[in-house]
Amino acid sequence: MNLEKIPQLKHTNSNNFFLLAGPCAIEGEDMALRIAEKVVSITDKLEIPYIFKGSFRKANRSRIDSFTGIGDEKALKILRKVSETFKVPTVTDIHEASDAALAAEYVDVLQIPAFLVRQTDLVVAAAETGKVVNLKKGQFMSPESMQHAVKKVTDSGNNQVCITDRGTMFGYQDMIVDFRGIPTMKQYAPVILDVTHSLQQPNQSVGVTGGRPEMISTIARAGIATGANGLFIETHFDPANAKSDGANMLDLANLEKLLTDLTAIRKTINQL
Repeated sequence: MNLEKIPQLKHTNSNNFFLLAGPCAIEGEDMALRIAEKVVSITDKLEIPYIFKGSFRKANRSRIDSFTGIGDEKALKILRKVSETFKVPTVTDIHEASDAALAAEYVDVLQIPAFLVRQTDLVVAAAETGKVVNLKKGQFMSPESMQHAVKKVTDSGNNQVCITDRGTMFGYQDMIVDFRGIPTMKQYAPVILDVTHSLQQPNQSVGVTGGRPEMISTIARAGIATGANGLFIETHFDPANAKSDGANMLDLANLEKLLTDLTAIRKTINQL
């Protein structure tokens, strides 16, 4: 993947890690713009290449009454407005092959969810749009097996592909990050560490996914130290009341300190 080919991506020559960050789901225009404005301000100061993240629809829900979205077209138009307002690229996840062409009209990066990364039709449909394809490693997959998912994209004529590690299932209700997977998967494509989803505690008996946000800094620091090309962080100004994944999200008020620390670590790594 060539970062310089992503439209409107800034600071690509800073030799810093790149960042995908934003709310789990688009809940409305005001909240999306508020989060984007804050993250853009921080990443411009720290010279971090930044892609705004927001799901236009949530398909993987624990319960039938869980929040899934505000409407596909409405949410996608908000993603476009974020991009136009702040001159940054955007990423959203897709769940069906028919979503690929729809979302590609509005965003710059198409993300394949971890639980769908083996779905060939979905991966190929995303690749054929010509957009950057972000493949999330399945929680049930080894790092080595991700080479085949990458090959589906490149065999479809698209070399703009990256891999995101979001942890591996550990028992029924917890995730672990095996940092050995980062250098392994970097053999196939640039690797992003999904810090916040790696701290989920899924399959809770109450039907709402839990999490350990107090460990965000620990996992993020380890990711940069072990060579991750980028980080994925879901953030919100009111995680307790976020409509999706609030239990593992980073409070937006804590983002600048975290990214400042991570940038310092990255500079040290670059000097080794």
